[in-house]
Amino acid sequence: MNPKNTHLCIALLAGLMASGNAMSESALSDVLAAQPEEVKARYEHRHPQQTLEFFGIEPGMTVVEALPGGGWYSKILLAYLGPEGKLVGADYSADMFPLFGFFTEEQLAAKKNWVADWTAQANDWGVNNAAQIGAFQFGSLPEEAQGSADAVVMIRALHNLARFESQGGFLTAAVKDAFDVLKPGGIVGVVQHQARDEMSDEFASGSRGYLKDDFVIKTFNDAGFVFNGLVDINFNEKDQPGEEDTVWRLPPTLATSRDNPELRETMKAIGESHRMTLMFSKPE
Repeated sequence: MNPKNTHLCIALLAGLMASGNAMSESALSDVLAAQPEEVKARYEHRHPQQTLEFFGIEPGMTVVEALPGGGWYSKILLAYLGPEGKLVGADYSADMFPLFGFFTEEQLAAKKNWVADWTAQANDWGVNNAAQIGAFQFGSLPEEAQGSADAVVMIRALHNLARFESQGGFLTAAVKDAFDVLKPGGIVGVVQHQARDEMSDEFASGSRGYLKDDFVIKTFNDAGFVFNGLVDINFNEKDQPGEEDTVWRLPPTLATSRDNPELRETMKAIGESHRMTLMFSKPE
């Protein structure tokens, strides 16, 4: 090929990629702007646009979302991924929930039907032009789902897996599932409450919600992932917990200040937790 034509092709390709990225950013901005006010009120703490852009999430992808819960991120992803995409919810193993110690027998029984129940719930949200929906529980990845996903997002989902790792290998199983569900070159995006380096290992065990960045990086490296970087998108230096504090003292839970208006305002002024934002990739 003529060198001039080669350079022209490279320039055209770069232009198309930049145009595609701009279109994705615009689409995400539109989705975020359409969310209810109570969702948008959290943007200043959760930075969904910057976070999803850092992870490289784009319309049409198949994305696994760990611990989707009530769907704060799920509803954004369903609209953004669009009808050519797919969102797959992934919950904790049903065997992990009894370890928390506060779930009723009825709630524990319901967890056994979580895949069907969450899928039905997500379909009932009525998101326009939504992505396809699927679900599984960690430790029970369907064989047909292996190698099917472009990305896994694990947003504030690792601490309890780490907390109960010694009682069932739950963190190891979840990270293995993340590896197995991804296509070669697929990514894992992590947002996690971050403990300062000087905090004790007991504090940073996950039981108080916080983990250290080196622990998270080692966990994914040991599972075969490549560490691609850590950014400060979701840092909050106002969050300076002591050894006896938990992350749930902060918004949105405010667990320690329900009967103390003054303390409640102090916690609100801190905002949501100090969070690391990391990306890993599965080797090609």
